[in-house]
Amino acid sequence: MILDRFPLFPLGIVLLPSEVVPLHIFEERYKTMIRECRSGDGEFGIVWLSDDGLREIGCTARVTQVLDEFEDGRSNILVAGSRPFRLLRRIDDMAYPAGEIELLDEEAEDPDAEAAELEVAAEAHERYADLVEQVTDERPSADDLEDLDAFGMAATIEFDAASKQELLELRSEHERLVYVRDLFAKTIRRLAQSEEAGELARSNGRIHIS
Repeated sequence: MILDRFPLFPLGIVLLPSEVVPLHIFEERYKTMIRECRSGDGEFGIVWLSDDGLREIGCTARVTQVLDEFEDGRSNILVAGSRPFRLLRRIDDMAYPAGEIELLDEEAEDPDAEAAELEVAAEAHERYADLVEQVTDERPSADDLEDLDAFGMAATIEFDAASKQELLELRSEHERLVYVRDLFAKTIRRLAQSEEAGELARSNGRIHIS
């Protein structure tokens, strides 16, 4: 699906589907954008503005909660990621950044690979539970893990933007599960070697990985 004149918010972060992040809105153009999105219950897109420029793949977002509103129009909000998209072209004649975007579909999964899919999902859930337990001393239950896909697990972990962008660009759940499984395993090994593992910061319910 192609959407034209879609509001865009270039940022130094990568947003994943199902991830919730806080934003402080203070620039006039983004005050206008968020006000219009809120009034129409609309979405906007967050795109990573990396050192190498604006990335092509981003994630749609919707305001889920307004934490603070100030008289000058500034606000603190929470937004939730929804769907990956590809930025096809920029549009520069609006009050805020916008573009023509294509909402990205999943690649068709191989029906014959269902057993392998279940196996890698179980491995990813196990490594995720190991990591959460290592950092928080509490292990997620099987019920907690059952409905978590790759994005859902990754959304609770604060890792570098480049890794998140790579995950966002993968177009099949199998590939994403393999990616996060290996990422969790690598992180567990690194924490096991770190004398400072017990001093990892905890913020907003996320695990911060340095």
